[in-house]
Amino acid sequence: MPARRDGATLMTLHLRFWGTRGSVPAPGPETVRYGGNTPCLEVRTETNGLVILDAGTGLRPLGRALLAEHGERPIVADIFLTHAHWDHIQGIPFFEPIYQSRNRFRIWAPTGLEQDIGRVVRAQMSPTVFPVAFADVRASVEFCEFTDGSRGGDGYRISAFGVQHPGGALGYRLSGAGRDAGSFVYVSDNELGSSEFYQTPAGWRRALVEFIRGAALLVHDSTYTAEEYQRHRGWGHSTDEEAVLLALEADVAELVLYHHKPERTDDEVDRSVARCQALVASRGGHTRIRAAAEGLTLSV
Repeated sequence: MPARRDGATLMTLHLRFWGTRGSVPAPGPETVRYGGNTPCLEVRTETNGLVILDAGTGLRPLGRALLAEHGERPIVADIFLTHAHWDHIQGIPFFEPIYQSRNRFRIWAPTGLEQDIGRVVRAQMSPTVFPVAFADVRASVEFCEFTDGSRGGDGYRISAFGVQHPGGALGYRLSGAGRDAGSFVYVSDNELGSSEFYQTPAGWRRALVEFIRGAALLVHDSTYTAEEYQRHRGWGHSTDEEAVLLALEADVAELVLYHHKPERTDDEVDRSVARCQALVASRGGHTRIRAAAEGLTLSV
């Protein structure tokens, strides 16, 4: 964490994980500790600004918590989607705050999607696949494209980087608004193992490392083991060990393994963490390793 010149710790961004699983929800006794909901991360700023990263099924319990917290006060948030694959948007129809007129949301998605994100969200709430139409949404919902560069919000600044995933996806870097603010990087879906399936510019890996460098925390896709990856090349995901090597290269203080494979049990996640910790030690690194778990809270 960054520190003030007087030595006091300065915490500028506060994170809570509401969904950590990739591809499809995976409830059950073997996923209780790390969770079965699909991606959703809540970020609060020092000015109580609210950012939501991805809108998987973890968005549903987050919505209920926000309603309990705010009472009759309006809920205002920016929701940044890494991409529009189903596991990253399937919580939107079940997000209770969008059905109340006092609330306001902006939903951001990468530019260049095959369909406008507004059309995608409306389609997933069409009568063929969902009983409640988008016309029944009462909150103010604005759909926005995230283009190159960065933008500021209530107590934070965010920038984006294009990563390797079928159909395209973004990684995000969030920083607190203050001069000495901490920062973290969120990369939910990214294939580090190969560029042959993507039209990736030369120097992409080096640019990704520089995008991450200096962040206190990296949350990164770790869907596969090395053995599993050989059967899933081109599917758009990384191994846990590849995520470790990226974190070491970018010199981040802590790596959070994310986007757990639906079949991955809690005990297997524990073994993944231990394996990654051993890899850090073998490289003489100091990066701390942990796995994302629903309810986990961190500050940077």
